Amino acid sequence: MSAEHEPSEELLRSLAERLRGAYDGAPIPPIREELDSAGVRGAYRVQALNTQHWTMLGRRIVGRKIGLTSKAVQQQLGVDQPDFGVLFHDRIVPDGGELAPCQLLQPKVEAEIALVLAHDVTAAHASAIDVLTATAYVLPALEIVDSRIAGWDIRILDTVADNASSGMFVLGTTPVSPLNLDLRTCGMVLEIDGRLTSYGVGAACLGHPLEAAAWLARTLIEMGDPLRSGDIVLTGALGPMVPLQSGVRVEAAIGGVGRVSFRYASDPR
Repeated sequence: MSAEHEPSEELLRSLAERLRGAYDGAPIPPIREELDSAGVRGAYRVQALNTQHWTMLGRRIVGRKIGLTSKAVQQQLGVDQPDFGVLFHDRIVPDGGELAPCQLLQPKVEAEIALVLAHDVTAAHASAIDVLTATAYVLPALEIVDSRIAGWDIRILDTVADNASSGMFVLGTTPVSPLNLDLRTCGMVLEIDGRLTSYGVGAACLGHPLEAAAWLARTLIEMGDPLRSGDIVLTGALGPMVPLQSGVRVEAAIGGVGRVSFRYASDPR
């Protein structure tokens, strides 16, 4: 990648608009070549432009999601750190509820641990302990990731600009205190229509879900937008993501944390 420089505002706004249009249309070709000279900072600027656009239309931010927590995926995309995106209230699917295929383009699902914060995290060098202290409770979660980039042909600049490939998410409904849990060793199984399709462990998430959340906290503090009380944090996948087919029921169980599920409705087309 070439050295980063300040891209034109016109280019960034054009890319943001192109990504927004894909939500109600069709996936678009990769945008990384157009963002190459701007680097990751420029990609986050595109993400921020769309976040600003949506909040001005009344959408409410409820937290953040962390992506690229798997070392294998980082190596695939040529990066050495995770990325993050914004969670909106209107992208929540009720636990046990139904999700319509028309709301997504090319969805995949993964199981995660969600944190719900009781306190702001504002320490410049926030650690896993700081995040643990700030956490009110944890919940099992399913993230339905999606890409506005055709064929999931993504690299780091594509996914960062595209809100870290965020789609929808489901949260369990029984809060669990994190104080007596070992989130590093907790096991996860994900089933589709009762068939095991993915499994993993907390350590798959950047070594520990709290370490992933601490990375996010430090990154957001550097950007002047720290994690706040009440925020939901999706800490990253505990196992491989699985493509979704219509008409299936998805359920995940995470040891000590609980179960969470949804149904991906049949496509009427």
